Amino acid sequence: MGLLLLLTSTLLSSYFYPGRAVNADRSFVITKVTLSIEPSTDVAQDTNVTLRCQATIASSGEHVLSREYTIYKDGNVVYTKTSSTSEDLLYPLPEARVSNTGKYMCKINIKGEEETSGAKKLTVTGLSKPGLHMNSTVVSEGEEVTATCTAPGETGSFFFYFYKDSKEILDKRVNSNQAEAKFRFNSAGSHQIHCSYTVLIPPDSYKSEESVAIKVSVKELPIAAVLKIVPQNNIYEGDRLDISCTVSNFMYRSERVHLYLRQGTKLLSSSGDTKINHSMVALAKDPGEFECGVKIGSIVKVDNKAVSVIELFSVPTLTMSPAEVFQKENMTLTCKSENYASERLGRQELTYTLDPPDSFLIPKDTGVFFGKPRPYEFNYTCVAQARGIMKHSRTLTVRAKLSVSAPKISVVGRAIQGRPSKILCQSDTGSLPINYTLLMDDEQLSTISVKLRFQKALFTVTITKPGDVNKYTCEAKNNHRAAPRSRRLNATVIEPLRDPTVTVIPNLPDISEGDHLILICGVKGSPPVNFTWFLVGKEVPLYNTPSDRNNTSYQIPISSKEHSGAYYCEAANQANVVRSEPVIIEVRLALWKKALIGGFCLLMVSLLVVVCVLRFRSKRVKVDRAAVSVWSKRPPEGDNDEESSVVSNEPDVEYTEVVHPRPVDPARIPLRKGTDTVYSELQNSPHDAADHHDYGSVEYAELSGEQPEINHHHPEVNSYQDLPVPVD
Repeated sequence: MGLLLLLTSTLLSSYFYPGRAVNADRSFVITKVTLSIEPSTDVAQDTNVTLRCQATIASSGEHVLSREYTIYKDGNVVYTKTSSTSEDLLYPLPEARVSNTGKYMCKINIKGEEETSGAKKLTVTGLSKPGLHMNSTVVSEGEEVTATCTAPGETGSFFFYFYKDSKEILDKRVNSNQAEAKFRFNSAGSHQIHCSYTVLIPPDSYKSEESVAIKVSVKELPIAAVLKIVPQNNIYEGDRLDISCTVSNFMYRSERVHLYLRQGTKLLSSSGDTKINHSMVALAKDPGEFECGVKIGSIVKVDNKAVSVIELFSVPTLTMSPAEVFQKENMTLTCKSENYASERLGRQELTYTLDPPDSFLIPKDTGVFFGKPRPYEFNYTCVAQARGIMKHSRTLTVRAKLSVSAPKISVVGRAIQGRPSKILCQSDTGSLPINYTLLMDDEQLSTISVKLRFQKALFTVTITKPGDVNKYTCEAKNNHRAAPRSRRLNATVIEPLRDPTVTVIPNLPDISEGDHLILICGVKGSPPVNFTWFLVGKEVPLYNTPSDRNNTSYQIPISSKEHSGAYYCEAANQANVVRSEPVIIEVRLALWKKALIGGFCLLMVSLLVVVCVLRFRSKRVKVDRAAVSVWSKRPPEGDNDEESSVVSNEPDVEYTEVVHPRPVDPARIPLRKGTDTVYSELQNSPHDAADHHDYGSVEYAELSGEQPEINHHHPEVNSYQDLPVPVD
């Protein structure tokens, strides 16, 4: 039962206090831990700061639980304390410094259950002014001094900086609030020394103000370097200079003495002794500045002198005439010194030579050389010499040019009449730059200068007539000579197609089945031409053929009227595509088909007439013996009993036309065109067909659409009164 209550209490505690630590024996719950910074999170230096860690704990007992507090700064433990009271933990930061800046958290631990507060950032501003101390403020040249810079009251990691006459001379990184530096003064006079520091609080740094400057007096040592040069004035090239470098007022010191002599950047001599002697030939090209120096420890003493050397003769210059030389042409190289010291040197004493000696040029006069250039690039140098002094001119590079060859003229792509065309003018050989000029009948049209290898002289022209193409020529020029000219332009001018027409053979009204239809498509323009035939309504072309002429034919064997339709052709050359107007072809029936149909129609009409006649005969009216029909029957003759017994008793029927003698009622007769005929049956005697009587006249009633008419035909002999009387 007790275990059940414990589990229930644990579940309820987890439900009502989610995320909070709950002890298994239900004796306490850490409900909240907070951290506060007093008096503020942003303070100035030297402010007394207190971090307060406060925990709210719910407990079932009366006794106070023992708890462990831990303070973190930037994730690192800075303070830990165990307390048996319920009072808040206070962590003091007396006289807070910049190094105390950071993020703080508080954690509490009771019987293994922990809870941590949120982070709070403390920012401390302001650094103490650095202090500077010198072990001596009056020293001699080269004497070492010690400077100490401090950051009073500051903690953390530091960078200290030392300055002499406002220039930084040293920096040191230390983990304490002071740094020491040693240095020497190598120049006499008064110097100012000060320092500063920087506190490192990653990822930031905080720099202090500068310390008070301390004045240091440096006394000059009596030793000195002495430089002497003989002669001092009127020095000419080739004169000898005697130079001495010594140390004066030298007093023995423990440091090693180093003496040196230099001219410009060239070291002439050096020694560990106190004197140097040097002799040399004066040259105008060399620097005139000399320096004698002595180094004792860190002390350096120097003496500088400058001498002016008069040029015996100037550096020669090498020139070429003409300025542009072509292969296989003569050239002249001239070497000359423009100036020389006439008071010391005669003009005839100067000699000139070419370097290299195997230049294949012949000397013509002093400093003048004549000959043909090399076919390839060649470097020449002139050497002037007098009294042992030799001077070289600047290198002259001779590139013998190649005269331009006669250009070739051609059309780029196609030349189409009436459209812009490109004409190329190009020489196979010739040195750049080359000027190409396009001419038409000796008249200059335009000029293009080609200066790079990949450039081309392309001229744009519009040819209006095919014959104009042969009027174009071009010239190429890269020297003073006459410009060579190309041949006349030889190219085919493509005339655009126009005026397409379609001719039909045979004539349109005479086209019938069985004929051979010939379609001829013709255009005006330049061949070759590609002809294509089309039938309106069909996407696929009927026929395609190339032709070297301006026309072509297409033959169609006509077998049926299916070949009827609208035909047209398309013609294409390298300039354009044109289309003709459609020609409508109507195929008529063949002549034999027409005759066959006519004959068939006649046959059908004949058959129809025969059928109608037979039909009409089958409908004859029988002649009634009593009323309408008139017939007679011969009595049997005794002589023909045998024959009578064989012959059928059926009477022979003979049809004849009888007009009934009835009054004509125009109202009852329908209006019809033509004539209505009434037929009656007459029975003939079967005994003697030849022995018959004439039964009278036949009347025809002709009914027309307007008024019925009665036509009477009167036979010459018989009449109605002559009809025989029927015999019973």
